Amino acid sequence: AQMEVVTVDFRDTSTYEGLKALLDLHPDRDRVNYLSTSPDFFGTICKDLFEWNLITPQSRVVLEKPIGRDLQSSRAINEEVLKYFQESQIYRIDHYLGKDTVQNIMALRFSNRFFMPLWDANNIDHVQITVAESVGVEGRWGYYDDYGAMRDMIQNHLLQLLCLIAMEPPCSLDADSVRDEKVKVLRSLRPMTPADIEQKTVRAQYVQGSINGQPVPGYKEGVGVEESTTETFAALRVDIDNWRWNGVPFYIRSGKRMRQRNSEIVIQFKSIPHSIFANKGRCISSNKLVITLQPKESIKLKLMNKIPGLSEQMRLQQVDLELNAPMETSRKPEAYERLLLDVIRANPTLFMRLDEVEAAWKWADLILEGWAENIVPMKSYSAGSDGPSAAIALIERDGRSWHDES
Repeated sequence: AQMEVVTVDFRDTSTYEGLKALLDLHPDRDRVNYLSTSPDFFGTICKDLFEWNLITPQSRVVLEKPIGRDLQSSRAINEEVLKYFQESQIYRIDHYLGKDTVQNIMALRFSNRFFMPLWDANNIDHVQITVAESVGVEGRWGYYDDYGAMRDMIQNHLLQLLCLIAMEPPCSLDADSVRDEKVKVLRSLRPMTPADIEQKTVRAQYVQGSINGQPVPGYKEGVGVEESTTETFAALRVDIDNWRWNGVPFYIRSGKRMRQRNSEIVIQFKSIPHSIFANKGRCISSNKLVITLQPKESIKLKLMNKIPGLSEQMRLQQVDLELNAPMETSRKPEAYERLLLDVIRANPTLFMRLDEVEAAWKWADLILEGWAENIVPMKSYSAGSDGPSAAIALIERDGRSWHDES
């Protein structure tokens, strides 16, 4: 294999000349344009590619999230890109969807019969989605302070995970069938009223603390953000207004400078309707399905089991499904590797379609507008903690607890 490198400064259109000279030698090759820049430059770059005749029917363009800061800016950016590329050529990337365990969610749900009748409001009490990061925003203040946890994580990563858990079975695995079902979920998210925003959302910013015994500065101690009102943590109760999920809350949260790096989805099943073991003092816990995305991908099912021996006591025992066990001896591709290979193969299944992006922003905008009006005061939490106490209160008001607190 041979690699040729041409340096282009997209702020200087004359530098495209060298790129054009090289690509003209291979007019029939597939062309993947990966735009890992600020979304403010997406339209400009696409326009220059078009004016230099560098866009062909085989061209694709990959757009990094977040695309815009709200529905209006997202539409403006997408409209600019769509002047030069067709929707079928646009790949809006979310690297979480490239993780093996995330892709296993559909396999788990739609290829195992015993899960199918249990996956609804009759059997599931609630769902938790957590994406916690121990790192801060060092080196990214300029970007992060304009976006915050809601725009950077909730509106894309966590809503995409929610869609995979909540979607109906697609009629096939082709790209539009899968994405059609995800859009239906996003359109079923209950819009938040000001009262809902006050009761069902938490926003917070980390202050100085310690991680692994090392002191950590607070967010506002970063250069240029002394007066910032940007949230580094967000927690929400999300309700889905459809038949399958009526009455089942989805609790989602994401934050920087948390106690540990941990991303997981917890499916909490309802208690059995009547326990024949209760009169003998045996503690019966509800079943859980725990899907861990990081630091180590795993899928674990928690079931009640009798303790071996003469004891009549019961315990909640963890069953590791080990879906990836056969691959442990070989190298597994990273999420971006899988997604970029899909771009090369022209398979858009794991990429967001325009109507997905707009449906997610339409729902998120109501919350962001409420926060801008200070309906929910900014809370604080110490770096190295599990987040603000308000996030614990959010779920405890419903008589539940976070998985790491239970």
